[in-house]
Amino acid sequence: MSKGKQSLSKRVWVFAAALAVSMSGGIALGQANHALASGENLPQPQVQAPAHSRRLILVSIPDRKLVLIEDGRVKRTYPVAVGKPSTPSPAGQFTVVRRVSDPTYSHHGRVVAPGAKNPVGSRWMGLSAKGYGIHGTNEPNSIGKAASHGCIRMEKADLEELYSLVQMGDAVEIHAQHDAAVTLALGEVVPAI
Repeated sequence: MSKGKQSLSKRVWVFAAALAVSMSGGIALGQANHALASGENLPQPQVQAPAHSRRLILVSIPDRKLVLIEDGRVKRTYPVAVGKPSTPSPAGQFTVVRRVSDPTYSHHGRVVAPGAKNPVGSRWMGLSAKGYGIHGTNEPNSIGKAASHGCIRMEKADLEELYSLVQMGDAVEIHAQHDAAVTLALGEVVPAI
């Protein structure tokens, strides 16, 4: 089988193994990337993701994509807006620490009630990085661009679907680079090293 036609099941298995290692703080992601690219068989993963981390929200800043991964499998992929250059999205590992339906927006004394004019839309998922979250927008044409003040913006229907699937404590990884984890999450063929 050519490298360009690797089976989906193999990509999912390698992604799950790489995710488990990544979430445990291991460094074998590059090894999993190499094995997938070269067609080598991987041993069964020795590291399991913690029970509280069975869901992962992976955000790729350069791709403007958010991927929901559950039990090592890609469940959904959504287009998003990310932070603009002057107010970039934070890269790193976080958790969902707050969930609010129909939030009130408040910034520098300005308060906007829930509704169509609310800058954060109909849902807010606050991250462990204070002041940052995943939310909606009253500017839907910003999706797919670097346009926010650092938060991750989503279209209303996508946001409400994600909100229904995510719980407090779920893991969030925001990637500043299109790395091996992003490549695997987006279902792309990993280039040979």
